[in-house]
Amino acid sequence: MFTDSHCHLSFPELRAQLPTILEAMQVAQVDRALCICTTLEEFADVHALALQHDNLWATVGVHPDNEAVQEPMLADLLERSALPRVVGIGETGLDYYRLNGRSLDEMAWQRDRFQMHIEAARQTGLPLVIHTRSASDDTLAILREAGGFNSAGEGGLSSARGVFHCFTETEAVARAALDLGFYISFSGIVTFRNAGDLRDLLRWIPLERLLIETDSPYLAPVPHRGKTNSPAFVPFVAQQVAEIKGLSVVEVARATSHNFDQLFDRVVAKSC
Repeated sequence: MFTDSHCHLSFPELRAQLPTILEAMQVAQVDRALCICTTLEEFADVHALALQHDNLWATVGVHPDNEAVQEPMLADLLERSALPRVVGIGETGLDYYRLNGRSLDEMAWQRDRFQMHIEAARQTGLPLVIHTRSASDDTLAILREAGGFNSAGEGGLSSARGVFHCFTETEAVARAALDLGFYISFSGIVTFRNAGDLRDLLRWIPLERLLIETDSPYLAPVPHRGKTNSPAFVPFVAQQVAEIKGLSVVEVARATSHNFDQLFDRVVAKSC
C-alpha cells in the first residue's frame, strides 16, 4: 500500500538490521522503497539491495554535500543507470548549508556536479532526485537553464522528470518546482511540532504531485522522533498528509504510490 520514495538502507545503521526492517515494512504495509545512492563508492551496496529484494529499487548519484569522494563523470552515471533496477539519477542538487568559510563562487564544483547529473538524466530519460538546502535560487536557476522540463522539447528532459525530496523550502520554491514539472516529497519533518509552515504549504500542494518518504535513517516522524528512522515509519508521514488534506490514509497511500509509478515509470521495465 505505501511506498517510501527515498531511504538509505545501505547506510550502516540500517544495513545491519535489514531483515528486521524488511519484516517491519511488511507489517506496516510498506510494499516497496527506493534506495538512494549518495556516492559512487556506495553504489555497489545500494544496487545489491535492489537486486536481492524484489520490493527495493536503486538510484545512482553523488550527493552535493559529499566531498573527498570519487567525482562522477558522465560515463560513470550512464553506465550504472543502465543496470537492472536502477530507476533514477541522484541524489543530486546543491547544498550551501555548510560553506565552512567558502564563498558561493567557491562552490562551483557543486554546480558542475549537479549539471553532470542533469545531463545523465537527459540522456537516460530517468528522473532526477533533487536535494537543495540553502541553495534554492541556484538550484532552480540551473534547472531552468537546462530547459525542457515541462515539455518534451527536442534535447530536453521530458515532463515531470524529477522530485524535490525532503521538501523544507518556501512556498515560492514549491511553486517554482511544480511549474518546472517536478514532484514534491515530504518526510517525517512534516510531523514535527515546529513544522507549521511546512504543513500550511502541504495543504495546497496538489495530491497528484506528492510523494512521501522517510529519508531514513534520519528524520524519524512523530511519534518516533529521535529514533533511527526506517521505511516502516512512512505511514506516519502519510497519516499527517491525510489529516491535513482531509483524506483517508488509504487514499494518500494509493495516490502517492501511483505518483511514484508515474515518476519512476521505468520501475517495471527495470525489474528484470
